[in-house]
Amino acid sequence: MLDVVLYQPEIPPNTGNIIRLCANTGVRLHLVKPLGFTLEDRLMRRAGLDYHEYATVQVCDDWNICAAKFEDRRVFAVSTKGAQRYSANSYGAGDVFLFGPETRGLPEELLARFSGDRRIRLPMLANSRSLNLSNAVAVVVYEALRQLDFGACV
Repeated sequence: MLDVVLYQPEIPPNTGNIIRLCANTGVRLHLVKPLGFTLEDRLMRRAGLDYHEYATVQVCDDWNICAAKFEDRRVFAVSTKGAQRYSANSYGAGDVFLFGPETRGLPEELLARFSGDRRIRLPMLANSRSLNLSNAVAVVVYEALRQLDFGACV
């Protein structure tokens, strides 16, 4: 089982798309407050279609509470400021992927808690700002699943 953590997500349809991804892959989703929307937001629910009931979604009041759940697991911070490409790691069952808010990414003080091999990035053109959050989550999740021979996915 893999876990995805969205740190202070801001855009409802992105979270809805990620809920749908998690429902279809068996990945657990954790949302760290404050959220830029309510879980009942119609745009988020529309993007997730009717997959909400099939996804495991937990909301954490802050990062420290969320991080405590993963003390004995490998957590990878995904950021445009990542030290290495996401594809350079070997992922395992139980790995966790942390993504920042859409407009500002993970804060520097949070990124600083991760060693270089745990700060990963998706390659982009030099002048690019960032990929869409739900697209970035999908790329990383499917790479981890590919390495795990897709687990229970058929």
